[in-house]
Amino acid sequence: MDRPSTAPASTPLADYALLSDLHTGPLVSREGSIDWLCFPRFDSPSVFAALLGGPEDGRWKVSAVDGRVLSRRYRPRTFVLKTTWSTPTGTLVVTDFMPPGSHRADLIRRVECTDGQVEVEHDLRIRFDYNRAKPWTRRVDIDGAGTCGLLSVAGPDGLLLTGPLLHPHEAQQKEPQAGMEQRHEASEHGHSDDYQGAVSDRLTGVFPLRAGQSLDWVLTWHPSHVDPPTPEDPGEALERTVAYWEQWSAQVNVHDDHDRAVLRSLMVLRALTNSDTGGIVAAPTTSLPEDFGGVRNWDYRYTWLRDAALTIETLIAHHFTDGALHWRNWLLRAVAGDPEDIQIMYGVAGERQLPEAELGHLAGYEGSTPVRIGNGAAGQYQADVVGEVMLALASLREAGIAEDEYSWGLQKNLLRFVEDNYDRTGHGIWEMRGEPAYFVHGRAMMWAAFDQGIRAVERHGRDGPLDRWRHLRDRLQEEVLEHGFDKDLNTFTQTYGGTEVDASLLQLPHTGFIAYDDPRMLGTVARIEQDLRGAHGLVHRYRTTSGLDGLEGDEYPFLICTFWLVEQYARSGRVGDAEQLLEQLTGYANDLGLYAEEYDPDSGRLAGNFPQAFSHLGFIRAVDAVAEATART
Repeated sequence: MDRPSTAPASTPLADYALLSDLHTGPLVSREGSIDWLCFPRFDSPSVFAALLGGPEDGRWKVSAVDGRVLSRRYRPRTFVLKTTWSTPTGTLVVTDFMPPGSHRADLIRRVECTDGQVEVEHDLRIRFDYNRAKPWTRRVDIDGAGTCGLLSVAGPDGLLLTGPLLHPHEAQQKEPQAGMEQRHEASEHGHSDDYQGAVSDRLTGVFPLRAGQSLDWVLTWHPSHVDPPTPEDPGEALERTVAYWEQWSAQVNVHDDHDRAVLRSLMVLRALTNSDTGGIVAAPTTSLPEDFGGVRNWDYRYTWLRDAALTIETLIAHHFTDGALHWRNWLLRAVAGDPEDIQIMYGVAGERQLPEAELGHLAGYEGSTPVRIGNGAAGQYQADVVGEVMLALASLREAGIAEDEYSWGLQKNLLRFVEDNYDRTGHGIWEMRGEPAYFVHGRAMMWAAFDQGIRAVERHGRDGPLDRWRHLRDRLQEEVLEHGFDKDLNTFTQTYGGTEVDASLLQLPHTGFIAYDDPRMLGTVARIEQDLRGAHGLVHRYRTTSGLDGLEGDEYPFLICTFWLVEQYARSGRVGDAEQLLEQLTGYANDLGLYAEEYDPDSGRLAGNFPQAFSHLGFIRAVDAVAEATART
């Protein structure tokens, strides 16, 4: 495979916006370049991968000639993105969106001149399969009435572009200089032999507009062996998209900036949910580095049981129970008849095989290699996962959603899995790639799993081996307090018999294992502040110098860990500290309210996969905790 060429400096993650049709999630830069898009699903191979390299790895840029971006925003309560450009001669508004709630895969870009006159420029470079397959593009008749589109195919994938025609870049270069009207005409009609028998590396076009004029382009994915679908009507699709998101978000009341930020975070969690399967991806991206230039680059386009369970708890707390039921059904299908071999993550539809591979031809974001697809952590054992799932399903039960025989049967099987793996060491919540160990967070989550099973029997009349579950729960509590708590240092530890701390210990009170204001928990918080919290105030997951993770290099602070600290402060009486830290963290979202996985305080940049469900659910929980604590004072 070709070695990666030197890529230009990467666009800051804060400059990207997320679009979503509840199947996939492209990223659009502030300058109008769609640099990441996987069709038709989050975990499908990309058609645009400039995010992980450069323009030649695929992008679709729409911009105003000689223009600059004045502003961008989501239309309120939607994922319809509006970007306003100013040029020396006029103003342009670009509207980008994906219609949700259907089995289609459409990306729509509308341009409208709102003042004066402007020229709109396109640069489209389709690169199927992570730029491992370049397309053959030809002009096709769409409706038999002379309406043309551009059909690009490679292997199993087809993309149909409808709207004013773009042309191979070489053909554009051959055109004589022309006035605005001539350029529009050439771009719209062109010559059919521009496309015959050619592999098109790049499609371009320049389109003049005057005030009140608009143009639309629709990019539609389809399997290459079937005829392309009828293109969407852009106007109808826009109305349908706005209506969907406004209806979904209508139950959230907005009174201030925090409410607006919480609503956007709830919408991000919904945007990362596949509407067909119910699978919730951790992020729509892969290999955005945890350390710029480093090797900690992972594929997050899958459904982690832990991440999804925490997301479901958060959605239930805000009364979005439909998505929780959808996920419960996904869980039943994913685990199916094999709960003895439960995985920590699955594909969006429940796929079990997620082989990890490296794409050596991509230069990586900020030169961070390797670029990975798939995730080898799918084969790890992590002791906390069942506890996370049981807590989420308990939340659904407490919300009044009826249990059925299949979902309760699954939970009993999950507890049997915990019992069968009682003595097994694991890799922990952070997916360490070093030697397995007894992680305290994981053992406490095993305690939580049995605790929720017991509560289901005692409070909700479910059946189960109550005495055995009580015995295992009590045994785990004694064991954690004996081997996972350092009495001399007054702190819980990362692993049994160790002295290091881990940010995941901040989750112990959430399980019910210990109170937020218990002296042992307060001692743990003090150690985390001392060892994991830097001068910048942000919390690292753990000290990478301990050698437990088996990886080279370092990493930036994880935002969810600091959100957990806010929650701990708020629920243990340190309300002022919680408010101050939350205010700091709020400033790390980009202008559209999107959080990445991490934040580099030295460069002031977001890092890691983006946007990250973990960070958004952590933000929501932190805001809820501060609001509840403030209401009590």
